Amino acid sequence: MSKARASWDDYFMQIATDVATRSTCDRKFVGAVIVRDKMILSTGYNGSIRGLPHCDEVGHEMENDHCVRTVHAEANAIAQSARNGVRIEGSDIYVTASPCYNCFKLIANSGITRIFYGELYRDERIKIHAQEAGIELIHLSDTSQQG
Repeated sequence: MSKARASWDDYFMQIATDVATRSTCDRKFVGAVIVRDKMILSTGYNGSIRGLPHCDEVGHEMENDHCVRTVHAEANAIAQSARNGVRIEGSDIYVTASPCYNCFKLIANSGITRIFYGELYRDERIKIHAQEAGIELIHLSDTSQQG
């Protein structure tokens, strides 16, 4: 008996989950994948500033009970696309946990139009501002199987 083929949404979220395994802050493993027309444009995970030691090597920098040493997965995916000259306007982003407020603002200003997320994490303001900005916020469990 063959295994059912994954929907595109499940496929890209699984890739985001795999990307999260590269995270270097052991407080939260998050992965992000930016996609347009079923093609991966960029990926990102929680990690320190390029070239600097990681949390799992030197410890966390804590503010308000959050580690601020790392660059978040979404921000890293957007930065990687900029670094490589990849246009992401009109794309979707798949994130293992919903974006924090600052990452949501980066996503909105980069022109990403849909945010697929796994776990709802931290900030409810993104729901209000996503609606105001015309950005779809889609909890993956709310999506149907699409081939």
